[in-house]
Amino acid sequence: MTVHEPDHKEGRSLAALDETGDLADRAYFVSGDGQALLGPLAVQFAALTRALLDSTTIVGVLRRVVEVAFEIIPAADLVSVTLRDPDGRFHTPVETDAIAGELDRLQYRFDEGPCVEAAKHPGPASAVSDDLAADPQWPKWAPAAAAHGFCSVLATALLPDSRPPAVTGALNFYSREPAAFTPADRDTALLLATHASLALAVTQAVDVAALQAAHLRRAIDSRDVIGQAKGILMQRRGISADEAYDVLRTTSQQLNVKLADLAAKVTQRFGVDSAG
Repeated sequence: MTVHEPDHKEGRSLAALDETGDLADRAYFVSGDGQALLGPLAVQFAALTRALLDSTTIVGVLRRVVEVAFEIIPAADLVSVTLRDPDGRFHTPVETDAIAGELDRLQYRFDEGPCVEAAKHPGPASAVSDDLAADPQWPKWAPAAAAHGFCSVLATALLPDSRPPAVTGALNFYSREPAAFTPADRDTALLLATHASLALAVTQAVDVAALQAAHLRRAIDSRDVIGQAKGILMQRRGISADEAYDVLRTTSQQLNVKLADLAAKVTQRFGVDSAG
């Protein structure tokens, strides 16, 4: 079963964390004089809560969640958010890299994958894979994700507001390493998803049309600059469109640079020469 309710047996209890000295990193503990001392993770969540309450748009809320998620789950190479509209359509309004959006869109196209399954779930749930190349759960999407160089995935459901419109979703993490996400990471992802869900309910800003328009504008801008870069590589190297895209994708991964940012640099450096 891919989507499952959080299993506390998989993670470590607070007592166990305290014994290993990790509790200060994950939440808070009480010192000898009875004072509550915040650990780094608790400080992050406190700051996140303040930022989310100050956000006035759904995009602002989700962008802040993704930024913090990328910081506090080091195993994640990419983070994105999936939203499912009341009519069942999926889209990705926020991602840390264009590749994350592409991996999400493949799931929407195939109607399978961790973020699709988590987003369809009505309550707390997660979908996990430690080895996408050998995972039979998603026969179409998993091989495609592995071909892009990713081995592990974790998706945690966002909790839908009880008031309409009933927009559901998932917080998605991708890693190039196998078995990258620990039970502690899953707990942290659940906390992040809960914060995001509460903030979305408070903002009252679930405007599906605005989200889709914002995402469409970013997607068009990214596709345009990537298309230009592909054309330059095709002309300069005498290669096909698919080969040009593979060059961009591989270089993006090697340099740890966003695909759209790399494409923009290619067009800035070679665009004038190619136009001439």
